[in-house]
Amino acid sequence: MAEDIEFDRHFEPAHGKAVPVAENVLRVTVNNPGPFTFEGTNSYVIGRDTLAVIDPGPDDEAHLQALLAAIDGRPVSHIFVSHTHADHSPLTPRLKDATGATVMAEGPHRAARPLHIGEVNPLDASSDTAFEPDFRLADGEIVDTGEWAVEAIATPGHTANHMAFALNGTGILFSADHVMAWATSIVAPPDGAMADYIASLERLLQRDDAIYLPGHGGPVTKPRSFVRALKTHRRLREAAILERLRKGDRTIAGMVREIYRDTDPRLHQAAGLSVLAHLEDLVARGAVETDGPPAIEGIYRPN
Repeated sequence: MAEDIEFDRHFEPAHGKAVPVAENVLRVTVNNPGPFTFEGTNSYVIGRDTLAVIDPGPDDEAHLQALLAAIDGRPVSHIFVSHTHADHSPLTPRLKDATGATVMAEGPHRAARPLHIGEVNPLDASSDTAFEPDFRLADGEIVDTGEWAVEAIATPGHTANHMAFALNGTGILFSADHVMAWATSIVAPPDGAMADYIASLERLLQRDDAIYLPGHGGPVTKPRSFVRALKTHRRLREAAILERLRKGDRTIAGMVREIYRDTDPRLHQAAGLSVLAHLEDLVARGAVETDGPPAIEGIYRPN
C-alpha cells in the first residue's frame, strides 16, 4: 500500500560519529536500529559558538559520549525535544546535567484523547512519561540566540505533543517522526490521532521549507511533493479500509491480514493501531459505524 510513495532507504548512519549535514548542523545517529527506528534515532547539534541539541535520543551511554564529543566543549544553551517516545527524549536529563542547557518542548507526554472505559494503552512502554521540559513551547514560538533562531511548529498526530523545528533563514525543518524519507509515520491511538496528523501535513504544505532532516533516516529533499504523496497514501489507506468493510470485514484484525499482507509481521500490531486511527476518523465523520467508541477489538460497519 506504500507503493504510491518514493521512499529513500539509502542511509549510512555512521553510528556514534558527528556527520555534517548542513552548515553548522551535525547529525549523530544512535546505534538503536529496529523496525520502528530504521538505522537509529537521529540527534542534531546546531550552531557554531553556542549550540543547541535537537532530540537527545534514548538513555544510551555511548550516544551521550558521542554527543559530548560533537559538542566539543562548546556551550549548549538549549535542548529541543520533538516528542516523548523512548527513542527520542530519555537522554535529556543526563545531557542537561552535562551541559546546563534549558530543555524546550511542547510539553510532557499525553494521549491524544482520554482512554475509554476498560481500555489499556499499549504504547505506554514506548513513551517517556517522566519527561518534563524546563519551558513549554507554543506553536510558532521562536528561540533566537542571535547566532541561530529555531521556530517551533506544532505537528500533532504521531503523538499529541509532537513538534517540528525550523532553523529560520536556512530552509531546514527538523521534521522528527512526522515526516521521514524512509517510511510513513506511525499514527497509533490513543497517543496519536489521524485527523491531527492529516491537519499537520496540511500545515507543512503551507510552508516553503527546502529540506527536512527527520528523526530517522536521511533527508527529505523534495518536501512539498513528498508531503503530498503522504496525504495521497493516507487517502488510499482509508479507501482500502472502506473497501474491506464493503467486502464484509468487520474487525481490525481481519483488515490488517488483507491490507498489510506484504508487511513485516513485526509491524502488524502497529498496523492494527493505524487502522484504528483511520476508523476513529471515519466514525467521527459518519462514514463508518461501531457500537460505542472505536476500539481495537470493535466491530465496524460501513455507513
